[in-house]
Amino acid sequence: MAAQTQQLETRLSELLGEHAWHQSGLGAPDDIDQLKQQIVSLEQHVVDLRLQLAERDQDLTAARAANRELMARINTTNPNR
Repeated sequence: MAAQTQQLETRLSELLGEHAWHQSGLGAPDDIDQLKQQIVSLEQHVVDLRLQLAERDQDLTAARAANRELMARINTTNPNR
């Protein structure tokens, strides 16, 4: 019972400390924290999209090279065209 009381007192102290911190103006408001989290999430999304774009650029470069090679083969086997 004493240990549980100690845990509850510790948790209450933490909550009161956080509340006092926010009320004092020293801590960032909740909406700023949420915006910062959203920024981090969006920055990660941008990184992911850039990686996807780089992969597609590589695929496109490879497809263009294959297309040039096939066109060159067609032109050498069909010189009349």
